[in-house]
Amino acid sequence: MSELEHLQRQLEASRAELQDFVSTVSHDLRAPLRHINAYAQVIAEDWPELPAEMADHLSTIRESAQLLSRQLDGLTQLSRLAGLPVSLEPVNVSTLVREVADDLAKHPSTTAVDWQLACDVPPVLADKTMLRQVLVQLLGNALKFSRGRDTAQISLSWQCTAAGQSHPSEPSNALGSEADSPTCCLRITDQGIGFRPEQAGKLFKVFGKLHPAREFEGLGLGLLQCRKLMARQAGAISISGAVDQGCCVTLHLPLASA
Repeated sequence: MSELEHLQRQLEASRAELQDFVSTVSHDLRAPLRHINAYAQVIAEDWPELPAEMADHLSTIRESAQLLSRQLDGLTQLSRLAGLPVSLEPVNVSTLVREVADDLAKHPSTTAVDWQLACDVPPVLADKTMLRQVLVQLLGNALKFSRGRDTAQISLSWQCTAAGQSHPSEPSNALGSEADSPTCCLRITDQGIGFRPEQAGKLFKVFGKLHPAREFEGLGLGLLQCRKLMARQAGAISISGAVDQGCCVTLHLPLASA
């Protein structure tokens, strides 16, 4: 067995062990969570005239148990990304992003949306299903954090980088072994609430939320999931923003061969 084959087997074994650990922890923690939630509900139903303060405490217990359950679901899904099969093919980004935007537009919203989506993006080499997941997350985020604006302005632009060159916004390790190939930078920008620039790194951490759940729903796993999905496609993701000036998410992917 070659050294490369040995390392590959070690990697596969580590992934399987991690998946088994996450699944076991998730399963074993669900039973006590169900008990906490169920007994809090029983108390509330058996004593409907509890003092308001105690009723609030019970409500907090139930909400916390339900949140932890959703977080376990999110971690389980995150752990499975490493084992997903990857099928790289030329992908028409303009068509794909328009499909995602049309799907998002079907959901009721009080905010009008001004989509400015480039229709001439060159084909990139990617896994279409994974790239769709990334776009759903990012466009969904742009909509969510533009809530409250009279009109949500969301755009997709692009720029190519020649082989051996890097763009100023591209992370130094953006494409790893693909750095010598032509790449495409896709930029998704919005004019939402944004964030302080020094907080950008936190957004790619587990449960990396900058705003309370009562203001913006979500677990804080979306961008981390996007980073893992992009890495599986020999791509990368970065983000920048400013308070009350929106943000810009940049995706880096290899260009498909002509």
